Amino acid sequence: MAKKELYFDEIKVGDKGISPSYTFTEERINAYAELTGDFTPVHVDEEYARKTPFGTRVAHGLFGLSVADGLKTQSEYCFQPGMSLGWEWSFVLPIKIGDTCHIEFQVASVRESKSRPGWGIVIVPVELINQRGEVVQKGEHRVMVPCKPKD
Repeated sequence: MAKKELYFDEIKVGDKGISPSYTFTEERINAYAELTGDFTPVHVDEEYARKTPFGTRVAHGLFGLSVADGLKTQSEYCFQPGMSLGWEWSFVLPIKIGDTCHIEFQVASVRESKSRPGWGIVIVPVELINQRGEVVQKGEHRVMVPCKPKD
C-alpha cells in the first residue's frame, strides 16, 4: 500500500512523524567523504580520531543532516513534493560508526504563502535520535507544500 502524501490543506499543527532507522557504517561515512571531498581525519582516520575528544571516528555533521532529510521523506507522514526553504540545524552529540538513528518530527506551524498562491509554508522541528535515545542532532525544516488542486 502506497503512503499518502499530504497537501498543505491536510497538514495540521501537532501532526507527528517517525522515520525508519539508518545505520552510520564505516562504508557510508567513507562514501560521504568521497562524495563531498571532506576527508577531515576525524572522519576517515581511526588512529587520528582516537586522539580526539571523540575517541573514535565520527560521521560528518552534514552527513547527519542529509540523512535526517532523507529519513523525513521515508516517514509514513509525508508531504506532497514541494520546495525546501531551508534548515536551521545543530550538532548536539557525535554520531559514531555503528550508531543507528531515526528522526522524530512534529508540525509546529502552518501558514499560507504570501508570495506564491496555492502553496503553504510548514515549519517542522526535527530530532535525529540514536539507538540509546539520545538526540544527536536537531533543528527545524521550513518547507513549502502545494495546496490541494481545485476540482
